[in-house]
Amino acid sequence: MKLVLLGPPGAGKGTHAKRLSDRYGIVHISTGDIFRANLKNGTPLGLKAKTYMDAGALVPDELTTDLVLDRLNQPDCENGYILDGFPRNLAQAEALTRALAAAGDQIDAALNLTVDDEVIVHRMSGRRVCSVCGASYHIVSAPTRVPGVCDRCGGPVILRADDAPETVLHRLEVYHEQTEPIVGYYRDLGKEIQIDAAQTVDRVFEDLVAALGE
Repeated sequence: MKLVLLGPPGAGKGTHAKRLSDRYGIVHISTGDIFRANLKNGTPLGLKAKTYMDAGALVPDELTTDLVLDRLNQPDCENGYILDGFPRNLAQAEALTRALAAAGDQIDAALNLTVDDEVIVHRMSGRRVCSVCGASYHIVSAPTRVPGVCDRCGGPVILRADDAPETVLHRLEVYHEQTEPIVGYYRDLGKEIQIDAAQTVDRVFEDLVAALGE
């Protein structure tokens, strides 16, 4: 089973990618992990990406796609995978389709986690993290026992800059402009499966499993 996971920031893609990976025994592939592994190991593709990153420039779509395709050729991907964070735009989606087709392969489904922007802002701006041990909380759904103090280590619990409302709104703008068009692309290919991700985590996962089957 070869899947693409779509949805705005804060929709729960990372959470559900891990759960789907565990259930179906397929690899969860995050573009962030791919970049970190290639940079750490000093691979030719990683060194090439580093030149752009060191210059403060975005890594070109072609190079990003090459890094992902290199990862998909690893033995642990033979039984399937879940792509999380790729493709990020239409050019990457089209390049992925072409590359897989050239190998006689294709994506089986694009799982689209849908959530209204207002819900995303509320969800993400309520997140808190311990500045010492990294434990995660939410002021509504998973608060600390003592406000502002980590249950695990007693360290201060803070709002990350990435989760500030103004930052979340900017990230949503970028998503709608650059990434959301991919949804229509996979819909036209008959690959899109739409899931309401405003529900509880467990209910969203149940809907994902029901859509994918056994």
